[in-house]
Amino acid sequence: MLFFASCPPGVADLTAAELRTCGASRTREFKLGVEFEGTLEAAYRACLWSRTASRILMPLATFPAANADELYAGVSSIDWSEHLAANGTMAIEFGGTSSGITHTHFGALKAKDAIVDQFRARSGERPSIDVDQPNVRIDVRLDRDRATLSLDLSGDSLHRRAYRARGVAAPLKENLAAAMLLRAGWPAIAEQGGSFVDPMCGSGTLVIEAALMAFDIAPGSLRSHFGFIGWRGHDRELWRRLIDEARARREARAGDRLVLRGYDADASAVRAAIENSERAKLRGRVHFERRELEQLTNENGEHGLLATNPPYGERIGDRGRLEALYAELGEKLREHFVGWQAAVLTGNPPIARALGIHARRSHTLFNGRIECRLLRFDLRTEQLAAMERKAPLDEAEVRARPGAQMFANRLRKNWKQLSQ
Repeated sequence: MLFFASCPPGVADLTAAELRTCGASRTREFKLGVEFEGTLEAAYRACLWSRTASRILMPLATFPAANADELYAGVSSIDWSEHLAANGTMAIEFGGTSSGITHTHFGALKAKDAIVDQFRARSGERPSIDVDQPNVRIDVRLDRDRATLSLDLSGDSLHRRAYRARGVAAPLKENLAAAMLLRAGWPAIAEQGGSFVDPMCGSGTLVIEAALMAFDIAPGSLRSHFGFIGWRGHDRELWRRLIDEARARREARAGDRLVLRGYDADASAVRAAIENSERAKLRGRVHFERRELEQLTNENGEHGLLATNPPYGERIGDRGRLEALYAELGEKLREHFVGWQAAVLTGNPPIARALGIHARRSHTLFNGRIECRLLRFDLRTEQLAAMERKAPLDEAEVRARPGAQMFANRLRKNWKQLSQ
């Protein structure tokens, strides 16, 4: 069987690796997702265990759709009684355009008409629309006058783990937080007994996702509904077995103890983090408290991961305040977290230079529509010492550089022309 896992930009390789652990036999990466082959069990496992995927789609057909008639015929070619009862409910997600279909709402209506007309012709009954929790969610994508029609097995986006009671300003999506942690090597650090801290935790997403990874908790195990639950092809016994397996894996790690802490200067954010962690059934396994960044110290062990998502400037705060914030964070890293790894997601890389630490690696990720950099730091003593040995350039050395001289000459030329 062929499936497609959608995911945020810059994450496809991580999603592909997850899918292989779920039983996918072949994966093919794209910018916004991963095509994979596997059994229905592999797709169910992906819904339950993928930390980075957004949706799991099961393509039913690909057909010409240059115009409305072709779209209608293609949707009608599928035997919908195999997937949906005549009195069932459905929702249709429609994306893309073709030469004759330029509005997604029109395309969705045409696809709906094809399904409804088929049922009405056969039985006199017709399914109804339910955009919140339908029996089946249908995904139609147009590309170069062809349509791919899929069943959405996930239902709601998989980043909705069901533990977020409420968020704060500029929240971090759960699957993006998971991608940050995977890029930063958190699973290996946790296996070695390392600690975790987020000094600007907001509503606690990074800390909670770190705990779910460390304690082998399926990210989908808190959800009560998936897109396949009302599907006529749903294998209930298979799903029950996978849920029981996930429960057993969680219980097997119930005695594990790691230090996972989140701090924030905003008391309301800390309250939200505590509430979210309790909904994730992590009481006693994570710790949140109100603490200013300037009060940050290392109470968390000799090695671990500090990961955080500071304000970017596009949403919150001003440049001067943010530069001071980054400078304070860099000072705390050098002072208290030698021997640790660090990961900082920034939507404003120039301001991130105020950290005063050279990033060992950088990855491009997207927080919504904001292009971000995940900066990874190695805070071992020898790495910090090497950076300190690189003395800052004095003014004379900067002026002597060829690029600086060329720029100065250009400024003089432009000034001379403006003065004439």
